[in-house]
Amino acid sequence: MSIDYKKEINRLKDKLDVTVVAHYYQRDEVFEMGDIVGDSLELARKSKEATSEWIVFCGVGFMGQSVKVIAPNKRVLMPKVACCAMARMIDSSYFDDSVQYIVERGVPKENILPITYINSDATVKSKVGEMGGYVCTSSNAFKIIEKGLESGKKILFVPDRCLGQNFANSIGLKSCVIGVGDCDPKEADVICFNGFCSVHQYFTLDDIEFYRNRYPGIKIAVHPECDPAIVQAADFSGSTSQLIKYVADLDPEQKVAVGTEYNLVNRMRSKNTFVLSSTKPECPTMNETTLEDLYIVLKSIEDKAPINEIEIDEHTAKYAKLALDRMLEIK
Repeated sequence: MSIDYKKEINRLKDKLDVTVVAHYYQRDEVFEMGDIVGDSLELARKSKEATSEWIVFCGVGFMGQSVKVIAPNKRVLMPKVACCAMARMIDSSYFDDSVQYIVERGVPKENILPITYINSDATVKSKVGEMGGYVCTSSNAFKIIEKGLESGKKILFVPDRCLGQNFANSIGLKSCVIGVGDCDPKEADVICFNGFCSVHQYFTLDDIEFYRNRYPGIKIAVHPECDPAIVQAADFSGSTSQLIKYVADLDPEQKVAVGTEYNLVNRMRSKNTFVLSSTKPECPTMNETTLEDLYIVLKSIEDKAPINEIEIDEHTAKYAKLALDRMLEIK
């Protein structure tokens, strides 16, 4: 006999001391099961404030790790421990190599302030925390980097080169990308690791030109994980939550093409909203989680044999928490 997953998930949510958390990029049917939904910053804050013993996080691995770090008393499970492709581009050894690259080119280690995008493993966040640095999300990256610049130090921004470059461009700072061209850390204000989000690389200047030619007066709104050329050509750039607000505040008759993950754009509004791509920009790892996965992990709690639990060693958690707490303290 087939299982009615939605019915069973709701039964288990009613029975168990659990909060289901879902990122905006999740499949619609999974997203609808979330007690808390949002972007990375919202989910980090709201998960910490949740009163339940269990957090079941529908997202990718670094998100579950972040909740466990900032709320170590909670038991965090994931229906699918999927790994963000960008987060996989950097590990603690690559981070060390990046610091060494800067030092070897004349900038003392004590003059480097690292900032990591939340899309990174806990071990990277820990390295950042040990050096006095910060975590950021796309919602608060500019505010965090501005705060970091007050130190007078060089900013090492990992792993997303696009977010780092877009910030630097927005206030007239000089940036460079390690391994790309002649990256001289002594001449740059923001030194970026060469990582990126593969989904946000789908959007091109040709896509923008196509929509502007087809729909004169259309607005173009994109995520700052997009290439700097795309951000510069757009009418608006903002985080997931900022994009949602931007589109919601438009006149219903105003056409808009949005450059971010497909599932999010698809549920923004029913008319005059387009995906800024000829190719479906769907995050493969965010879409790994299914209703069946969510049911199985909730059932494992009921059966007192929890699966996919997030655990982080004490040293990593200690310093990753410092970096995350520094982020959360900045409003």
